[in-house]
Amino acid sequence: MKIRPFTSNLLTSVALLVAVSVLSCNQAVKTADTNTLQTYFAPADSGIQVGGMKMVKIQTPKGPFNVWTKRFGNNPKIKVLLLAGGPGASHEYFECFESFLPKEGIEFIYFDQLGAGNSDHPTDKSLWELSRFVEEVEQVRVALGLSKDNLYLLGHSWGGILAMEYALKYQQNLKGLVISNMMSSAPAYGQYANEVLAKQMPPAALAEVKALEARSDYANPRYMELLMPNFYAQHICRIPLNQWPEPLTRGLGQLNQEQYVTMQGPSEFGMAGDANLKNWDRSKDLSQLTVPTLVIGATHDTMDPKHMEMMAKTVKNGTFLLCPNGSHMAMYDDQKTYFTGLLSFLEKGN
Repeated sequence: MKIRPFTSNLLTSVALLVAVSVLSCNQAVKTADTNTLQTYFAPADSGIQVGGMKMVKIQTPKGPFNVWTKRFGNNPKIKVLLLAGGPGASHEYFECFESFLPKEGIEFIYFDQLGAGNSDHPTDKSLWELSRFVEEVEQVRVALGLSKDNLYLLGHSWGGILAMEYALKYQQNLKGLVISNMMSSAPAYGQYANEVLAKQMPPAALAEVKALEARSDYANPRYMELLMPNFYAQHICRIPLNQWPEPLTRGLGQLNQEQYVTMQGPSEFGMAGDANLKNWDRSKDLSQLTVPTLVIGATHDTMDPKHMEMMAKTVKNGTFLLCPNGSHMAMYDDQKTYFTGLLSFLEKGN
């Protein structure tokens, strides 16, 4: 069938109609939403533009260091500061946020904590202490001009511990808090890992893992050979291992092992040994939190989803989001649930 060409008059009419429709649509958007694309990508300051990156000088008991931050977008009402997990992981596994937050006009800020990613990497183990990290977050907040009028603190995994600790001391500086995939008690986390998660592994694999741990033979390649298919693919990210998203493997591949072992311990089943965090427990203090709080859990997580639901009920103004198909990295293996719930929370009060 041969398609007849449009006449010039018809083409002109169609073009005018499309132009008027687009103009009307754009005017409606600008009227309804003052945070346009132009303002969202507006420079934060004058001078040479570096894509929102800013090194922040922090003071510590061991002297000054520099930590790396990068702003993505500009929204005067919603600025999400991201605290990565590990301890010792970089911001990179958060890169999936770029597929969801910008189109909603939500600003977010990458932040490599001291010892991770693009920040300074001191080797003094005394710096890997929770209260010092809290003060690091506060110094970054001040340096970036974040306040109770716009700051949402999102902490994932270890970052969730840090976010809880920060909020318990400085919640007056927050507009909202997001605790993603982290329980409020290290002993409870260890108990769940040993009594629930470990028993889901094939008995022979678990026995071999426990034998390696008993000998403190964590550097043995066999340890991760067993854990990757039997634990990581089940409870860290439920995507076939050979299909794990590149930002996730890149981010976890740069983990600061010294920081991780010092704070978390060498075992993948809870916090053990001389880990700084092994006795950390804030469950009884959560009722002190009055700032709007979203707790995100997942059915297949390394963290007990029932415990995280309890957390949301314990804080004064809490909401619980369960990712039924997700695990510890629910922002990847249950993206629709994770980001629909997160965006709804962030936009609720704005």
